[in-house]
Amino acid sequence: MEKLLLHRRSLLRELETLGVRITAQRRALIEAIQTADGHLDATMLLEAARKRDTRINRATVYRTLELLKKLGLIDELDLMHMTGEKHFYEVRTTVDHLHLACVECGRIEEFTSPLFERLKTEISLRNQFEIRVIRLEVGGCCKTCSKQDHRAVALRAASHV
Repeated sequence: MEKLLLHRRSLLRELETLGVRITAQRRALIEAIQTADGHLDATMLLEAARKRDTRINRATVYRTLELLKKLGLIDELDLMHMTGEKHFYEVRTTVDHLHLACVECGRIEEFTSPLFERLKTEISLRNQFEIRVIRLEVGGCCKTCSKQDHRAVALRAASHV
């Protein structure tokens, strides 16, 4: 089955197109979230942005996150509340996707497929419903933790023989 590519939107380009004023601090925050390898919470975003501009404060982070959410440029996720009640942020992608959260190690993987796109179309058509936002998280074990778990079960079984 072919896998759809998740391309992140360009926040700076879209903000400039919308005529939003981009201060040096806002630019540092936007570049930090745009270039992040994973999902960031507000504290992680503040730390990453301070590497670019030490003047950034927590209030600027939250104001910028609210602006980006309001404009539909980022998504706010709870990621199964794996690390407490934190919320994480990511740049919206051009294709909707699911988050697979490993309940053992906390790893988050992104998943999408043509089947997921067909399911969205079916939901829309059957219910005459215009989908604007999709948030779906799946909890389980990643392949690394599953392999380790199977090895541990095999070792326990072998020790009882």
